[in-house]
Amino acid sequence: MSKQIIESVTALLEPILEEQELTLFDIEYVKEGQDMFLRVYIDKDGGVDLVDCSFVSERLSEKLDEADPIKAAYMLEVSSPGAERPLKTKEDFKNHLNENIYVSLYLHIDGAKEYEGTLLSFEDDIVTIEYKFKHTTKQVELPYDKIAKARLAVML
Repeated sequence: MSKQIIESVTALLEPILEEQELTLFDIEYVKEGQDMFLRVYIDKDGGVDLVDCSFVSERLSEKLDEADPIKAAYMLEVSSPGAERPLKTKEDFKNHLNENIYVSLYLHIDGAKEYEGTLLSFEDDIVTIEYKFKHTTKQVELPYDKIAKARLAVML
């Protein structure tokens, strides 16, 4: 059911995004407590702003009212993926080389299940991260299939 809703919403959304030279980062249709949320994450070079999000929200809301692909009550949210956006695909890793990332793993590798550092490379399904440990800089190679979650990490 959720997959069909996401496909329907994507079809309604694509012309709106193309018109504004925006890209679709992700769509979620999720239940939180008693409420259902349709969350649309949009992006563009240089990032999106409130005007972009408002425009897409208004246009998509009109299209959703016309097509009515979701019969239950829900709340629509349109936003950017944020500064600490998730890295969900292999392409995401390739596109964010030399940036700071946070990775959590399914199992311990080199004594840890979490790493934060600079993404040095992504080759042959191996993610190489350079990170600080005490007063030294180290590198770790992480198999892509052992990564539970990954996201960009803002350095303070």
